[in-house]
Amino acid sequence: MPATDLPKAHRPEDVGLSSSRLATLSALLKARTDSGHIPGAVALIVRDGRIGYFESFGKRDPLAADAMPKDAIFRIYSMTKAIVSVAAMMLWEEGRCLLNDPVAKYIPEYANQKVLLANGDLAAPASPVTVQDLLRHTSGLTYEFRGTRAIHKAYADGKVFRRNQTNADQAVTLAGLPLDFHPGTQWEYSRATDVLGRVVEVISGQALGAFLQQRILAPLGMADSGFHVPAGDRGRLAGGYAKCPESGVDQMFLDVTQPVVFESGGGGMVATTMDYARFLQMLLNNGQLNGTRLLGRKTIELMTADHIGDIPRPLDLVGPGYGFGLGFAVRTQAGFSNMPGSVGQYYWGGAAGTTFWVDPAERLFAVMMIQAPAVREQYRVLFRDMAYAAIAD
Repeated sequence: MPATDLPKAHRPEDVGLSSSRLATLSALLKARTDSGHIPGAVALIVRDGRIGYFESFGKRDPLAADAMPKDAIFRIYSMTKAIVSVAAMMLWEEGRCLLNDPVAKYIPEYANQKVLLANGDLAAPASPVTVQDLLRHTSGLTYEFRGTRAIHKAYADGKVFRRNQTNADQAVTLAGLPLDFHPGTQWEYSRATDVLGRVVEVISGQALGAFLQQRILAPLGMADSGFHVPAGDRGRLAGGYAKCPESGVDQMFLDVTQPVVFESGGGGMVATTMDYARFLQMLLNNGQLNGTRLLGRKTIELMTADHIGDIPRPLDLVGPGYGFGLGFAVRTQAGFSNMPGSVGQYYWGGAAGTTFWVDPAERLFAVMMIQAPAVREQYRVLFRDMAYAAIAD
């Protein structure tokens, strides 16, 4: 079989999935793409190491006439974070860093950070930002779009997202801005994985993209993944609407048609559905795929355990019933959440609507790729609800 393929079940029932219920999922996605609610989608469910469902719908790009191919290339935005987190843990397994290492050990400018207090004063952090803080988003960093307080204005004014900067440039810029809280005391989604990507560069001595290509993408056969789409493959790049048909909201997409200077560890990559499936199968296989081992079993267990416990967190991203591990949200309770899943399930998604989850208890993972930022939440929920409803064993 080609390097990018996983084996296919003869029929969904062979892996405990219902053909009729999957047909209901297909009918919904077809209706939504036929109506123009979203331009197109690719959806995949793998159980027991075999493909039980793999379908594409609609158009590859609303400005083009061709249908969505199963090997379309998508901007995966924050699904980059899981790959970069694996890269960091590979270096950890080699003894080249510790989780409790201060980030300042690798980026000296982080030794001088201050915390912005509620009264506007600056104070020394009670503890330094660590590698673990970067992985679990307890670093005191944030995203400029996560609010309208002074800290978010400082990020915007500091132009922390510039495509013509290097990873080193951005890491130093962030180090010069105040922290939103004392490290380890709160959970806040942030540019921490961008900084983690720079830590990977410093430890490995390679550019982030080069390290990922050599150590993860090439070994797993992820031939269409990286930080840009080569000229010969641009005819497979999925696109989205400039305005959301439902809300009228403007939708912007990264230009991934040219090599980039800033290789964002937090959100810069592209991938096909099957490429990402190979990455997830590696995780579900406790760190290996087809004889290629990236991580050990205990490392996967560590990454997919909850690392935030009772640490306060906003509920808009990590909702009830979930904690956060080293690169993923992690399900900690069977109830509380409004979505199905098993304790131990882990997941994340991207800003344009791409989403994945891995459910070890069900020996299952799923990926859906769309490019529809304004309606991403409803499609993530629909896909997960309907995929779990198709389990029939």
